[in-house]
Amino acid sequence: MVEDKFQYDIWFEEALRQVIHRSLALIADEGLYGDHHFYVTFKTENTGVRIPPYLSEQHPDEMTIVLQHQFDNLTVTEQGFSVELRFNGKPEKLEIPFDAVTSFADPSVNFGLQLKTLEMDEEDFEALSIDPVNSSDAPSPKNLVSSDKGDKKNRKTGEVIALDTFRKK
Repeated sequence: MVEDKFQYDIWFEEALRQVIHRSLALIADEGLYGDHHFYVTFKTENTGVRIPPYLSEQHPDEMTIVLQHQFDNLTVTEQGFSVELRFNGKPEKLEIPFDAVTSFADPSVNFGLQLKTLEMDEEDFEALSIDPVNSSDAPSPKNLVSSDKGDKKNRKTGEVIALDTFRKK
């Protein structure tokens, strides 16, 4: 059997990951503005993911981070990104390859992407089915991780948002 050289599904996934790359690179360079903020969901056990062991234990399969108010040292490369977030008041560095990302959303403009990871099969991907996020339906960002350097009284702390928040009930 002749291998089809038109691998549209792979090319499409590469294009979607480029959207994530460009979005993160923009905020790494210029910071967030307006109401923009990102939910990034990734497979915690994917090759190249580096997170503290206690986070791996709490989230053995998948984890969602929010880039909104308190994040530092966001670095974006062609392969992925690293960011410093606070968990229980302690800064932790997370390294996430783009291959591990399963969804990306900017609820402020009702934008969201679903992706396959290289280590996912079709059944795993279909099980992720996430409805588009309405910014009014998004979970309240009461304890989000942020880069704001403002008044400590108004600063928010970090929490991990469960992907189930976005699923139909």
